[in-house]
Amino acid sequence: MGTELPPHTPPNDARHNLPLEVTSFVGREREMAEIRRLLPTTRLLTLTGPGGCGKTRLALRVASDLADTYPDGVWLVELAALADPALVPRATASVFSIPDTGGWAVLDRLVHQLRPKTTLLVLDNCEHLVAAAAELVDTLLRRCPGLHVLATSREPLKSAGETLLRLPSLTLPPGDAPPAERLLSYEAVRLFVERALAARPDFVVTDRNAPFIVEVCRRLDGIPLAIELAAARVRAFSAEQIAARLDDRFRLLTAGPRTAMPRQQTLRATMDWSYALLAEPERTLLRRLSVFASGWTLESAEAVCAGEGIEPHALPDLLAQLVEKSLVLAEERQGAMRYRMLETIRQYTRGKLLEAGEEAPTRDRHLACFLRLAEAAEARLRGHECLIALGQLEQEHDNLRVALEWSLISAQKDVALRLSGALAWFWWLRSHHEEGYRWLERALAAGPDQSAARMKALHGAGWLAHHRRDATTARTLLCESLAIARALHDRRTVAWVLHVLGRVAYFDNDPSTARLLGEESLALAESEGDDWLVAWAVHLLGLAAYIAGDYAMAQAYYARSLAIRRELGYEEGIAILLQLMAFVALREGELGRACALLGEALAFIPRVLGPWSRAMVLAGFTYIAAVSGQPARAARLGAAAAAVVDTYHTPMIPLAEPLLADGLALARQELGEAAFATAVREGQAMSADSAIAEACAIELAPPDRPVSPTHASRVKLTAAEHRVLRLLMTGRTTKEIATELVVAVSTVDRHLTHIYQKLGVRNRAEAVSRALQERLV
Repeated sequence: MGTELPPHTPPNDARHNLPLEVTSFVGREREMAEIRRLLPTTRLLTLTGPGGCGKTRLALRVASDLADTYPDGVWLVELAALADPALVPRATASVFSIPDTGGWAVLDRLVHQLRPKTTLLVLDNCEHLVAAAAELVDTLLRRCPGLHVLATSREPLKSAGETLLRLPSLTLPPGDAPPAERLLSYEAVRLFVERALAARPDFVVTDRNAPFIVEVCRRLDGIPLAIELAAARVRAFSAEQIAARLDDRFRLLTAGPRTAMPRQQTLRATMDWSYALLAEPERTLLRRLSVFASGWTLESAEAVCAGEGIEPHALPDLLAQLVEKSLVLAEERQGAMRYRMLETIRQYTRGKLLEAGEEAPTRDRHLACFLRLAEAAEARLRGHECLIALGQLEQEHDNLRVALEWSLISAQKDVALRLSGALAWFWWLRSHHEEGYRWLERALAAGPDQSAARMKALHGAGWLAHHRRDATTARTLLCESLAIARALHDRRTVAWVLHVLGRVAYFDNDPSTARLLGEESLALAESEGDDWLVAWAVHLLGLAAYIAGDYAMAQAYYARSLAIRRELGYEEGIAILLQLMAFVALREGELGRACALLGEALAFIPRVLGPWSRAMVLAGFTYIAAVSGQPARAARLGAAAAAVVDTYHTPMIPLAEPLLADGLALARQELGEAAFATAVREGQAMSADSAIAEACAIELAPPDRPVSPTHASRVKLTAAEHRVLRLLMTGRTTKEIATELVVAVSTVDRHLTHIYQKLGVRNRAEAVSRALQERLV
């Protein structure tokens, strides 16, 4: 190699060449601790992550903190401005003032300089020169035993011995954001506020703007560069205005420092830099992946994105490349990988999809993919695979929403009907009643026909309208579906729709109509040999018997339906029947049996049923607590049940309503107004899970009053009806009575209907007169 050269020393015996920080460094305590832990045991540590996530800033901060740890210092090599891979060794050598002259190659001079030293080398922004950077690092680490390298790159260097540390987003507040004074404990919010103060010193976090600051940080995925660009806009816009304009974030976030690298001055420039580094097949795949919402699986990516420009067999490797280049995130869930994009990347690539003219065919394939998924999952919701299907639909709900929207925008009427019809049962199970009904309503509005798809969407919409307590709309939809089913000779659908019409009658307190429709439904279901339908028809007959007061018959029907559902492994139906059987037990005074049945139901409910079912269970436990001498607990549980109903806009079923109202009435009577109000406030503040936990702690005691409260009069009113009547006689309106009793207005209306029937009167004035005659108050 020629004459030995003396080691070269940087000028002034400096220990580092790191730039000084000109803005505050926010957060990343966990990542800094992890880097400090890893560096002593790995010679190459690469920080990876998407553009703007703070890789450079973090590497410089840690390197500065460790300057005294390395006897020969820490040295930064900035590669961002280089375009020629051949310049990487020269740029590194220049940091150590090694001249590019003489007979030695630059790399050999660099090795000669670093071999005897214990040094940390920071290689920043390697992604566009990744092969050259990897070659340099490999040579230096093999020949310089005291050298450690800390690299930053949007993708791994793939050099021998490399350890990867992927930077996550800055920490964000949870869904239920804490009060304004606690928001600064979250890194993303703290960064926004500090940069906003730098831009506008009078900026203050208030209860009014705090939710919008949180929204900005969340929608920008906790990415530091994007948050800093947004915070700079407080000079001209409020936090609320910034949040409102994030749908066009690439126009909004353009206020980076003039002295920053061009790709760090605007959000679009940062994305352009990453996109330009991709090979064309990678760009094509990334564009097409933008149609997914909230993630995707490998199988769905293959179904949607393979085609022109992407061979199916090549797609898995291309997807893996996008993961390595920090443009796609991969997360393992229950043994399978699921992928997603940060929203900023998704918005950018969606624009590229439009520019490429690929939106319509890609979204068509996305729609077809999720139509297949929904129809396959629907069939599995009714048996042993219910939990698997529910989990799959819940996970893909955002994709299903996007698919539905495209089916309507692109006027694919039959597909819109098929997809919304296939999801109706899922929407009911998961208490998405309002959303599901609106999707079905939009699909049905495309125009009338006599297709099987329309028939199915109609009875799905009717089922959800029924659970929204809109009996008139439910009947209209169900009758149209029934007419199509009869015309198509679809006896199974006829049986199902008759059953749903019977449920509507049951909710209208019409047991005779409910029973007749149930019997017709049962006959058809039995003739078709469909046990699932048989179980529902028998279930309906049990409901009709219950509201007719024939508890023994109701229990017999429920037992038959339960046996069928256990045989089918139909957990959703099992959970519902266990609750109904518990209500019968309560009316028969069997508190212990009722508790056991509700307890068994709770084993199923979290897995297969929505919050409305928790409200039913809490109604039962409210009554149990009240008649077991625990009025404060009854008031708390009843208020918690009412809160669930209000939150999810899901009315209580008729069987549960009287139990809830009676339990609350008894609790109020025992506690008095002040203590009752306190307990109600406590219950309203409880989560459903906390309320369930308290319910399970009830200690049964012999009731000191009849389980079905009665009066000495010939007129038999429940405790709740008696309470409503007493308030009615004071001149209160229906709304005022509902507020007083902590129940829905519809519940008061139902009680008034029952009171009028029992008293044989037609209006309030007659009710008051009859109550005085009977001495009911």
